[in-house]
Amino acid sequence: MKALLALPALLLLTGAQSPKPLTPTDIVAKAPASAWKSIPPEDLLVIDYQGGGRSVIQLAPAFAPVHVANIRALARAGYWIGSSIYRVQDNYVAQWGVNDDGKPLPAGVVKRPPAEYVRSSQGLAIRPFPYRDSYAVRVGHTGGWPVARYRSADVSLTHCYGTVGVGRDLKPDTGTGGELYAVIGHAPRHLDRNIAIVGRVIEGIEQMSALPRGTEALGFYRQGVPGRAIASIRLASSMPAVARPSFQYMDEASASFTAYLRARANRQDDFYQVPAGGVDICNAPVPVRRTPAP
Repeated sequence: MKALLALPALLLLTGAQSPKPLTPTDIVAKAPASAWKSIPPEDLLVIDYQGGGRSVIQLAPAFAPVHVANIRALARAGYWIGSSIYRVQDNYVAQWGVNDDGKPLPAGVVKRPPAEYVRSSQGLAIRPFPYRDSYAVRVGHTGGWPVARYRSADVSLTHCYGTVGVGRDLKPDTGTGGELYAVIGHAPRHLDRNIAIVGRVIEGIEQMSALPRGTEALGFYRQGVPGRAIASIRLASSMPAVARPSFQYMDEASASFTAYLRARANRQDDFYQVPAGGVDICNAPVPVRRTPAP
């Protein structure tokens, strides 16, 4: 018994310390293979730019199936070849497409998709987010996506940094998917339930966010000023297997994801003197990584 009582004193004398708390980056790096799920190549939209550079978007067919089907059809038809990023609004969005130049839509594209702004929560296994949200009754994650639930029990994806949505005119227009935007600033959650969210940028967001801001209203480039030219937009599934990118997201049902959220809300590494004790769903992005080599 005396030996056990002496142990704390021995630890003090020897300078032994408890392990440092893991940072969110540490947790992601140490997550086992079982904590990750593969993203199907049919859900990866690959943007290559003229002059070099690439962005990769993960599509969300479970939330906007008709719009995503349109996007896949547009990609297979080469619709965006020769298009550009023509709008970059500071702290808001970068937008690309043909800017309604009258280019005919390929066969199979639905010209007037339904308003896929929300969907029923039925059939979704939603992992509740442990912190309050300013816009929704509850927020959580399902299938690697951040979702918000409302009093109607409908859910929507959330406008966070990197979210990709469909440009549209005033209602009843819902957009075909030919004009897309990515959020490059503070999360504009007021857009939730007002526009079709079709995915998120999982790699190469800097190819959009670091562009010069448009000088015209809403960040459009002045007429005659070229935007960033797009060489091609393809589905990864249409690329040769040896050339296609491959990604995984962290499963929200895993212990690693639980630890990751806790660490995002309660930073205890050396820089932080006061842990926040909470986190916004957009400030705890679902970790995504390149698939490790076998």
